[in-house]
Amino acid sequence: MRYIITRPCLQEGSLRLLKYLDGTFPESGPAQFVGDRGREYTVQVDRAAGRVWGLRDLYHDGNLGVNDVLMITHLAPGRYQVEAIVKPHPAPLPSSRLASEPTPEARRVVVTATPHVREVRLEQPRPQPGAAETPATVRATVTPAAETRPPLAPVQAAPTPLVPVAPDSQRPASPRSEAQAAAPIPTRLEDQLAELSRLTGYRLTFPAPGVARLAAELGAHGYTVQLALNGDALRTPAWREGADYAALITTEAEHPQNLHRLTREALAALIEHARLAPLSPIDLRGYWKAGNLDLASAASISELVGAHLAQRGAFSFVLLTLASQPAHSIVSAARLAERLGSGVNTAELHSILDTLTRAPFLALTPLPGGQYLLRGEVRDLLADLAEYADGVRRRLRQPAQPATPTPTPV
Repeated sequence: MRYIITRPCLQEGSLRLLKYLDGTFPESGPAQFVGDRGREYTVQVDRAAGRVWGLRDLYHDGNLGVNDVLMITHLAPGRYQVEAIVKPHPAPLPSSRLASEPTPEARRVVVTATPHVREVRLEQPRPQPGAAETPATVRATVTPAAETRPPLAPVQAAPTPLVPVAPDSQRPASPRSEAQAAAPIPTRLEDQLAELSRLTGYRLTFPAPGVARLAAELGAHGYTVQLALNGDALRTPAWREGADYAALITTEAEHPQNLHRLTREALAALIEHARLAPLSPIDLRGYWKAGNLDLASAASISELVGAHLAQRGAFSFVLLTLASQPAHSIVSAARLAERLGSGVNTAELHSILDTLTRAPFLALTPLPGGQYLLRGEVRDLLADLAEYADGVRRRLRQPAQPATPTPTPV
């Protein structure tokens, strides 16, 4: 099995038991990991917490970092072979210097990062004073935090980083995003439904023992979903009250006759997807209507989440490319499209540029002929935007947290 190491894994010395690892680690308890060099590491499998603990020495010995990969092979009960695959480092940029001169290697600069998307560029080190300068090529990439992709398109190097950032080890992470990304999915069915409701905007109630109701209170677009937590709930009066959609919660292996279903595995996957990108009752209505919300349906929802992340990545890619332009210069949409290459299509580019002309960005002023005036340094514009957002956030009142509904006791 292939497992991609995340920052919480390194910090805690653990790995997360994702759904596809259920069969690899079927039971809680001690286990042995055998590393590449034959050294054995004693770990603790904790299925309740959804973690395997005790990997700190393994990560340290292999000098592993974020996005590196563990290939886990089950050898025997409680014994696993672990092969570490280190992510490739960027190759040196082409240079026209003489072969006798050492060629400086490009270094990776993290422009900005979130738990799900990291924007990286390669920067050519400055030549020493008096040395012949050669044009450097910088490749800006937008990559998911869990994998490394090839560069999208070349852009000209800027003499300084696009946005000054600290090294990964020194970057303060958002406490809320770190906690949400690392938090295990609840194990109780009622808690899972409460988590899904919190993330997607449903109002959860339990009108009767074994019956849960998700209400999308969206006026003309609203609807209700009634869920039977077990087979006995199908015989209760509350179940016969009806709703727009109804389903029995089962496992993937169960296929009830003449009943729509929501599987426990799909419910956990929905929670994971909703933590990555916003999901709403509007997005999920078609799946309730189809009536069989299983892992196959959840995979379709993951494509929707991927599209959200891709849109954000395209926006960041355009900003990175604009950052190489000097302030108060003319930006040609056609020329910008050439520099972006296939990373952003024309329709996306025009939509992004149009967004950047409006508040709160106000980064561009539209001009005739498909041109724009860049009103300032992108770094300064982003700093102003962050200050504005922080000011608005401080003025917001913290909403009262609604009480978690309690299932009616039998």
